[in-house]
Amino acid sequence: MIQPTILTIAGSDPSGGAGIQADLKTMTSIGVYGAAAITCITVQNSRGVQEIHPVSADLVYAQVKAVLDDHKVTHIKIGMTGTVEIVECLGRILRTFSGSVIYDPVFAATSGAPLLTETGISALNNSLLNRITYLTPNGSELELLSNKRIQSNEDAINSAHSLLATYPTMKAVIVKGGHVNENAKNISDFLVQQDGNIYESRRERINNNNLHGTGCTYASAFASYLCLADDSISAFQQAGQYMDKIIQFGIDKNVIKSGSNGPLLHTLK
Repeated sequence: MIQPTILTIAGSDPSGGAGIQADLKTMTSIGVYGAAAITCITVQNSRGVQEIHPVSADLVYAQVKAVLDDHKVTHIKIGMTGTVEIVECLGRILRTFSGSVIYDPVFAATSGAPLLTETGISALNNSLLNRITYLTPNGSELELLSNKRIQSNEDAINSAHSLLATYPTMKAVIVKGGHVNENAKNISDFLVQQDGNIYESRRERINNNNLHGTGCTYASAFASYLCLADDSISAFQQAGQYMDKIIQFGIDKNVIKSGSNGPLLHTLK
């Protein structure tokens, strides 16, 4: 029996906290097989992103094709895209892909460094978003995609509904609530479905200085649980529980010298 593969298409983080490295760690810890196609080589660590070097769109295409030709890829998770050419390339690839596509629209690093230009964001609207099955933005990313100001959970949900109306191929938008109200004691993520149903994952905020890679990890966790059970509601709830476990696990552990903004530790032990 051929086991399913999740293909992550994203940037490389040499510190291991985000991007391709975080995706593969997440998938492995949950119990699914992950393959990877790299869109950008970055120079980054806990102090921020110093350099970004996109690879050619042709090389991205060749990487993706090599995996699709050889593996039973049922889910594709997309993170950092980097350039308009790569965005358009992915849009073409996804025309013939029949599985689920989970897109985490990475526009800026945790440090605030921009990872995609305004032109690239415009290309997303035209080339990629109508190929996506599940979208997993944080508050600021949702603002850019919906062109609506978000100051509350209600604003975020309304923006998600707007995107679903614009892109009917999307089954759901997952609104990651950690940045919507950063001073709130609790975090509420929302699964907003195309059929109008809304599900909430409400959890107590865990104070941890090491949160580098949370967005990449969450989207990969959702993709992994979706791959295992093909149940978006269950995958949504399990992804939140997974994040709580690994954030809690890393509270008293550190792998960097500065002592803050270090990577998550992807373990369920």
